[in-house]
Amino acid sequence: MSYQVIARKYRPQRFADVVGQEHVTQTLANAIAQKRIAHAYLFCGPRGTGKTTVARIFAKCLNCTGGPKVDFDDADTRVQEITEGRALDVLEIDGASNNGVEQVRELRETCKYSPANSPYKIYIIDEVHMLSTAAFNALLKTLEEPPAHVKFMFATTDPEKVLPTILSRCQRFDLRRIPSALITKHLAEIAGKEKVTIDAAALHAIARGADGGMRDAESTLDQLISFCGDKIEEADVLSMFGLAAQNQILKLSHAVLAGEIQVALTQLDELARGGKDLGRLLGDLLNHFRNLLIFQVSKGDLNLLEVSEAEINALKEQASLATTDAFTRVLEVLADAELRLRDAASKKILLEVTLLRAIEARNALSLDAVLKQLNQLRGQSTTGTAPAVASAPAPAVARPVPVAAPVAAPAVANVAKPAPTPAPVAAPAPVPQTVAAAQPPVAQSAGDMLGLWVNLIAAVGRVSPFTRGYLIDAHPVSFEKNVLTIGYDPEFADHLGLVDNSRNHTLLATKLAELGHPNAMIKFVKAEAPASWDRKVVAAQPPPVSAAAKPGEAAPAAEKKPIPVAFSLDDFKNDPLIQKALELFKGTIVEVRA
Repeated sequence: MSYQVIARKYRPQRFADVVGQEHVTQTLANAIAQKRIAHAYLFCGPRGTGKTTVARIFAKCLNCTGGPKVDFDDADTRVQEITEGRALDVLEIDGASNNGVEQVRELRETCKYSPANSPYKIYIIDEVHMLSTAAFNALLKTLEEPPAHVKFMFATTDPEKVLPTILSRCQRFDLRRIPSALITKHLAEIAGKEKVTIDAAALHAIARGADGGMRDAESTLDQLISFCGDKIEEADVLSMFGLAAQNQILKLSHAVLAGEIQVALTQLDELARGGKDLGRLLGDLLNHFRNLLIFQVSKGDLNLLEVSEAEINALKEQASLATTDAFTRVLEVLADAELRLRDAASKKILLEVTLLRAIEARNALSLDAVLKQLNQLRGQSTTGTAPAVASAPAPAVARPVPVAAPVAAPAVANVAKPAPTPAPVAAPAPVPQTVAAAQPPVAQSAGDMLGLWVNLIAAVGRVSPFTRGYLIDAHPVSFEKNVLTIGYDPEFADHLGLVDNSRNHTLLATKLAELGHPNAMIKFVKAEAPASWDRKVVAAQPPPVSAAAKPGEAAPAAEKKPIPVAFSLDDFKNDPLIQKALELFKGTIVEVRA
């Protein structure tokens, strides 16, 4: 006899031999036992999962001697005829080459005749979705009300292309992808019968490359036996499939979770130079991060995963390196890259960018954290404006000055003189520019420093509320030799990168000039505030009644109402915090409402 490939030699011959499709075989066996046999069946599912095989076994059960029955005799003449494909009453038709109306008309004419020597005349149409619409319509009447001796069995990999009118006349069975563990076990049995030595890692690699198809796995094993002889190792399988080894996948995923950009790019370059399939590599990475997410969410439930022993240890180690939100963001990046990979001119470049984006997504902040930081940077206060600041003495605040030790500052009420207005809320008045200009820029005392700081924040707030929000968390360190040193506690050290820019330097210098300190320079440093410093005192200070108000003058009646904060569209768009938010969320400014 001529050589038979493994996929045909070890093809299942009865329902008990079918691997991974118990939900289908058990239903058909029960239908036979209860004598509830329908006239049309549709078997659909991925390639190599057993659609045509199940149809043939079902045909054997129906047409065997003494049938229909599940436990037929393999030596039965009718069974052997069906197995060898020469049974007169079991006709296998290729839907791709017999997809016209003429072929369907011929089928309608022949199905009227009784079977030659079997209980039923069975038509098995493979790839039935290839039939034309006219052919489907020509088959409708016969399919709905066939002769009592006729049974139809359809097989397809694309049930969506089958007309709904055909689907409604059939009992549909969906065959699933076969789990890797079952494929590995079945291949081990075949290797034993073929007297081939193959290690567990190689079997797992074959099952991984087969993607749930038993026929693909058996064909690969057949090819490996021809290539390697009677001993097969994992490296042989990886070379044939272009797969990356499991430890390489684990090393690459660990580099992403640890933020090791150089390690990740180096590992990818090694895999690309080794001729690995980058599309399959991306799929393996996506599957691994999916396993990490499921492992973390299910708290280590391995029943939801199909993994080897080596992968289990890696999952336990890597699941603690990130949060569930981080795993979700990485999965979104990898899934997006998988969609774009087939259209990419350079797959390696796309994967390099994907790895960088995945590392960035791993370290990204959640939306809630970003909103919390935005509110903090803007200096939003839930207590609102305190109306009794000017009437009641404020707690003393100490400010550090250069060389000398910090001196206790007087109360805010002694520094800021309220304007003579009937309103209960008064604001600290700016120092007259004519008087201050005559004074040399010497080191400020703690009391003068606090008053200058309150006036400066109020003046800045009228121009840029966002900059005022940054300065609320700062404190003045010193004002010596015409240089105002502004400090941030370590708690707010991240504000330095947002506020220390030329635009804010210019704004602060301009406002200092208006307050009587021309040609001043600004310096931002990281410095701890004294224990007596209370930022709430500065944050609660209301803005001055009017920018043009002079000491001793009453505010106009129209200005007794709260003055709206000046709003600059350019300042809003160019604000570093807004730019950072746009870059983080990849957004654009659609509309700005003052």
